[in-house]
Amino acid sequence: MKQTAAEILCEYGPFNEADAVHGVSFDGQHVWFASGDKLNALDPESGKTVRSLNVTANAGTAFDGRHLFQIAGDRIQKIDPDNGQVIATIPAPGEGCSGLAWAEGALWVGGYENRNIQQLDPETGKVLNTLDSDRFVTGVTWVDGELWHGTWENSESDLRHIRQDTGEVLESITLPAGVGVSGLESNGNDRFFCGGGGSGKLRVVRRPGKTG
Repeated sequence: MKQTAAEILCEYGPFNEADAVHGVSFDGQHVWFASGDKLNALDPESGKTVRSLNVTANAGTAFDGRHLFQIAGDRIQKIDPDNGQVIATIPAPGEGCSGLAWAEGALWVGGYENRNIQQLDPETGKVLNTLDSDRFVTGVTWVDGELWHGTWENSESDLRHIRQDTGEVLESITLPAGVGVSGLESNGNDRFFCGGGGSGKLRVVRRPGKTG
């Protein structure tokens, strides 16, 4: 397994409107972050929050190219990003769901204390596959066909590239001690956006091997 230390490129926040940063997603223009009772759109160039949606947003966030998906307790909400309307809901796969990602026509849900990632049918919520981890799982993202997830346990966090069929860890990026990762998203190229939980911060970490 390849191991590297995280290169933190910049930090956003803390934000006045957010006590914590939970789930994180990216729509190609804005970074969306969940802050409990709102989903907020951040302009990564200016570092300013440009709009917010009044929806329950206390865990993972995802974007499928058209709609936002948001974990809200025991359900996952499908949301119109233009007006915040909840279009549909499916059951969350158990308690303690954390991260959320969209890839390959499915939702990928991090299970924090269950230490796993579950692949879901986005229409029904049916569990299609489960990948186990040896650490608490937080955010989940896909980039260039690679599945990555965050961990946060005992004041230690890392970003892990894993095999999508077995969960084997292929690569690990270690965050500095005391820096936690709640949500995780990629910009599709050289950067990871990492939610900082109760710190109220959103951090940008370089993806190894990428210099864009």
